[in-house]
Amino acid sequence: MALHRRSIEMLLDLVDNKLTSMQVIDREDAREMALLEAAKRELEALAGIKRTASVVPIEAGRRPAQRMAV
Repeated sequence: MALHRRSIEMLLDLVDNKLTSMQVIDREDAREMALLEAAKRELEALAGIKRTASVVPIEAGRRPAQRMAV
C-alpha cells in the first residue's frame, strides 16, 4: 500500500505536533520520543523531503534553580 505525498506530509505534521508538545519526564516518555523521531525520519524518507527542525526536550534547556538570599 502506497501513501500519497499529501498524506505523508499530514502525518509528518501530526508527528511534529506531538514531538513539540511532549515533555519527557521518564524513560517511557524518552522511548516514545525516540519512536516518534524514527517514524518522522521514515516518513521523510518516503516523501523524499528533509526537514531541519529538531526537537529539544524542555528539561534539557533549563538551568538548575538558584536559591534567593533571604
